[in-house]
Amino acid sequence: MSVLEMKVPSPGESITEVEIATWLVKDGDYVEKDQPIAEVDSDKATLELPAEQSGIITLKAEEGDVVQVGQVVCLIDMDAAKPAGGEAPAAEAPKQEEAPKAAQPAPQEAPKPAAQTAPAAAATQTYATGAPSPAAKKILDEKGMDASQVSGSGRDGRVTKSDAELAAVPAMGGNAVTATGSRSTTTTKLSVLRRKIAQRLVSVKNETAMLTTFNEVDMSEIFRLRKQYKEEFAQRHGVGLGFMSFFTKAVTRALQMYPDVNASIDGDFKVNYDFCDISIAVSGPKGLMVPVLRNAENMSFASVEANIKDLAIKVRDGKITVDEMTGGTFTITNGGTFGSMLSTPIINPPQSAILGMHNIIQRPVAVDGQVVIRPMMYVAMSYDHRIIDGKESVGFLVAVKEAIDNPVGILMNGDERKGLGL
Repeated sequence: MSVLEMKVPSPGESITEVEIATWLVKDGDYVEKDQPIAEVDSDKATLELPAEQSGIITLKAEEGDVVQVGQVVCLIDMDAAKPAGGEAPAAEAPKQEEAPKAAQPAPQEAPKPAAQTAPAAAATQTYATGAPSPAAKKILDEKGMDASQVSGSGRDGRVTKSDAELAAVPAMGGNAVTATGSRSTTTTKLSVLRRKIAQRLVSVKNETAMLTTFNEVDMSEIFRLRKQYKEEFAQRHGVGLGFMSFFTKAVTRALQMYPDVNASIDGDFKVNYDFCDISIAVSGPKGLMVPVLRNAENMSFASVEANIKDLAIKVRDGKITVDEMTGGTFTITNGGTFGSMLSTPIINPPQSAILGMHNIIQRPVAVDGQVVIRPMMYVAMSYDHRIIDGKESVGFLVAVKEAIDNPVGILMNGDERKGLGL
């Protein structure tokens, strides 16, 4: 009998454990080689675990278990033939054995309920019908209320601590107001990815001197360019002309003007990067992911759009790899897609700065002494004041603003068609 022990592969450097998020097969199923059998969460991404061989699978870990890299999570019996209909014949054997097991304990357990019900009955008799529990009575006394003014949700109408906390003091002789709708709650365990994100966000707040500076940009020229060239751009390059390419190009230009923004702290040292690896925040089914555009400073508008589209699809389909989310030097996040007007984005460590985009609103602004209506967006840059001074942070954001306000003159050298690769 040939049985393969499937072990957790290493998703990437520095990752030592993963969580079994979902088994895509059942114990005893027949699986084909390379068939996805599980989704596993690391602290950076959700990855699929493919079957290494064909055969009948035996699961050795439960959903929600945290397992070490290299640990055996299932067995695959490679000698088993694929059954008709795709179900393993071995799967029915345990079902036939379970029936007698369930029937045997019945005579032995019969006396137990009688022994247990007596104390329970005695316990319920310690409270009169509708009487508050000691904790509830204390709360009602503090509110100056009587238990008769509160509807009890406990056994036999007893007033519980929760009932007392929710009870409202009646005004001018009125009746107390109690909740009448659903009071149910649902508790679910956070995924490894979500727990890691939470830890990193808290550490950033605690370990960096984070400040945020704000500005606003006029999107009129970008609106014009997109309206005028979007169809020709899509036909030529196979992707749409979006906002992110303009902001990515504006950011890479500003990073080259202010190199300390494109740096990080390593102990007592500052590390400056000669390249601009831009992390783009993308919302996926498992949470916020930040895939990276490598050497974005050398990309054209079409290349930026194509790479962002490819990475976003991978995030939403759960196909993104750890390597594709590692090593960014600066992050761009767009809360405007969800309607955010203004926010203070949190730095993505070990980076030292992040740019937050927001929604675009038609607002009155003064232009050459006249009030005109323009599509305006607030932008925010959060930065680590330990490494970036106010002069650099404000100068950086002004440089981004200048490029967005005048993309043809600054990002396209005065030739919009050539700048867009048309």
